[in-house]
Parts: sequence; C-alpha cells; structure tokens
Amino acid sequence: MSARIGVITFPGTLDDGDAARAVTYAGAESVALWHADDDLHGVDAVVVPGGFSYGDYLRAGVIARFAPVMESVIKAAHGGMPVLGICNGFQILCEAGLLPGAMIRNEGLHFLCRDQWLRVENTETAWTTRYEQGAEILIPMKNIDGCFVAEKSTLDELEAEGRVVFRYVGGNPNGSRNDIAGIRSADGRVVGLMPHPEHAIDALTGPSDDGLGMFYSAVDALKLAV
Repeated sequence: MSARIGVITFPGTLDDGDAARAVTYAGAESVALWHADDDLHGVDAVVVPGGFSYGDYLRAGVIARFAPVMESVIKAAHGGMPVLGICNGFQILCEAGLLPGAMIRNEGLHFLCRDQWLRVENTETAWTTRYEQGAEILIPMKNIDGCFVAEKSTLDELEAEGRVVFRYVGGNPNGSRNDIAGIRSADGRVVGLMPHPEHAIDALTGPSDDGLGMFYSAVDALKLAV
C-alpha cells in the first residue's frame, strides 16, 4: 500500500496542484485536504503548499493558521506526523507555532521570482534523507514575504541544534537571518522552506529535478514507520 500524503488547499492557494504532482512523482498517493474540513482523511503526512492563503490579509499565513484543517495538522504534527510547509506554507507553520521565527517583507521590498541555489545543511529530517550533507540544489523561489527573522537566542538555538535545513548560497536574496532558507522542528518531522521544491521535480518543467528528493525522503520515512 502506498503512502498517503495530504495537500491542503486554502482560498488563495496557488501551488497545491504542483505539490500533488510531486507527491505522485515520488510514488505516494496525493489526498486533497480542504481548509474548512478538520478531517485529515487518514493521511500519513501533510504538505502545506504555497500561494496567498486568504489573500494574505493581516499578514502572510496568520488567518490560515486558524483554519479547521490546521487545528488537525497541529495535533497530528505533535504526534509525529511529517509536515512540509512550502513558502506560504512555511509562513503558516511559523504562525501555528510548529516552527519558530517569522517571515517578513523581503529586503528591498520587491517580489522575487528566480531559480535559487540552496545548500542542504541537515539530512536527518523526514524530508531530506535522500540528499547528501552539503549538497547544493537548484529550485525556484517566488515570494515577497520571504525574509526569515527570529530573536538572536532562537537563531543561536537553531544553529546549535542543527535545525537549519537549507541555506541560501550564491547570495542572500531576501535578507533572511543567517542566510536561512528552511528550518526544522526539534524532532525533524516538520520542515518549512521558502523556495519551491515542487517546481523542481522534472528537468523538462523546472530548472532541475533537485526538489524531488524531498518527496522521496518523506515516502522513505513513512515506509520505515510502518
């Protein structure tokens, strides 16, 4: 039986279709989850995809954090379910308290849309075991609220505990502290990043297929958990 990975759709979500496609590319079953439904339908993992949930009114991700589906995701994550937040999904996970820190407007106040090199800093999460430590991967990014910030004590803790998962290389595009592009929870089951691995799963449609490793990693983790 294949792993079942849920992909959430909020009003304003843009990348749920590509996330679902990435899940199926990795050999798992993609299950559509609706923001107003608190039933996770028995999924084994969840992807919170990118876009502009609820129009990013108030601030990015803050309204989505209170959606019924997120209440169930928070509970499941505390129980060890793998959760991946991409771009707006990362913002939502920070708002939900599943990851520390916050996302603010990019330095320069410009929307960024480009292919971005990342260095894989941690290969011991549920979403990164397929990568080699220090590997550099090329995946797209597109955001305006992509600058990761946190208290110095939080940044020090993330660095000391190896919880920085991805770091920008070749220049910091948005002013994120410590060049951080993605982080993980203490148990390594929840990961958030600003760039979009779901847009880099096939060299025909993306700059590379480097993002597919994240979804293969999740499938591997779910098989080991059986």
